[in-house]
Amino acid sequence: MFNFSDSFFDKIENKTKVGKETILGLASKLQQSDIKNEATLREIIHELSKMTGKEVSKEKEDKIIEAVIDDKVPKDLDKFIQ
Repeated sequence: MFNFSDSFFDKIENKTKVGKETILGLASKLQQSDIKNEATLREIIHELSKMTGKEVSKEKEDKIIEAVIDDKVPKDLDKFIQ
C-alpha cells in the first residue's frame, strides 16, 4: 500500500476538509473491497463526493473508473496535491 507523510494528509485536509482518520478508514474499506469492481468504485466515488461536497460528473466518474481498472493511477499521488 501507499506510504503517505503527514504533510500529504494535511494538504488533503486543507483542500477537502476530510481528516486523516476518515481517509484511513476509507483506505481500509478499499483494501477489503474489489477495487477493480466497477460498482464498488462508483460507490467509493459517490462516498468521496459526499465527504468533500464536490460533485463528480458522470463523464469524470467514468474516466476515474477506467483509469483504476486499467492500472493507470499514478503511484506518487503526493505531487498532485499542491
